[in-house]
Amino acid sequence: MTTRRPEMAAAAAVWLVWTAVSAWAAGPDAGGVLDAEWTGCAVNPVFEGRPGQWDARIRERGWIMKDGDLWKLWYTGYNTDDVPLQMKLGYATSEDGITWTRWSDNPIYDDVWTEDVMVLKHRGRYIMVAEGARDQPHMLESDDGIRWTRIGGLDVRRQNGTPVDPGPLGTPVLLRHQDLWYLFYERYDAGVWVATSPDRRVWTNVTDDPVLRPGPADWDARMIAMNQIVHIGDRFVAVMHGTGSPAKPRDWCTYLAVSRDLKRWSKLRRGPLLPVEENKSSGLLLHDGRQWRLYTMHAQVDLWLPRAD
Repeated sequence: MTTRRPEMAAAAAVWLVWTAVSAWAAGPDAGGVLDAEWTGCAVNPVFEGRPGQWDARIRERGWIMKDGDLWKLWYTGYNTDDVPLQMKLGYATSEDGITWTRWSDNPIYDDVWTEDVMVLKHRGRYIMVAEGARDQPHMLESDDGIRWTRIGGLDVRRQNGTPVDPGPLGTPVLLRHQDLWYLFYERYDAGVWVATSPDRRVWTNVTDDPVLRPGPADWDARMIAMNQIVHIGDRFVAVMHGTGSPAKPRDWCTYLAVSRDLKRWSKLRRGPLLPVEENKSSGLLLHDGRQWRLYTMHAQVDLWLPRAD
């Protein structure tokens, strides 16, 4: 099943060509990402839930990867009519990152609760980290990105080697850098912590204090989470979301933070990439070979492109 009509996909292709200005054509550039102004793709949303189906609603962060010439999307779908309620993993592919076709045998994984997913490819295998029930993180692996095997929960320790306090470890982000694995996670959306591991078996906090906290700005004064890290040149760019709303329903916003060592982070002073009132979160940055793209998710997938001057 595709989520866009052919004429809408054609319009989107024209839109992409129109926005591909020379400043973006040179390839990935951290400065370009940090300074970009974003405008919505003409056919948003590019992916959304299907009323009455198992994926009637789309939840939290999904993951988009450009794997060769194919765009791949892993997402969490659910239906509030299901008893018991279960978050399930779906899969879709695209030739352009705009028009998506759901896998014919979705959901591809529903053995255990799986949401807020992140995928990377390492030595030919796909590695996923995700939230399970009660925001407990777990890891899965796959040879093809479709058939997944659950490896188990993540063993996260304090600097002294003792287990971290019981409770949620949500929105996990994996990164491999200089032969070391990094795991970023949030606890109650009250901060982002980082742990490392040589082999992804036991994770040890780099510091027992968060490397990013809410505030001081109003737009993320209450809760934050990290969705993605992109390594560009000598800098790491984190795609964050946060909220300053005192009560539900909250307005979440997407913004960026930067670091040179994965330990000391600074939020960009420019603040939210999109208006807070639009409530766009769970963001991902991808380069399509010509320009950067920003995707936001929860409860639909929207595409944002750099605005032409």
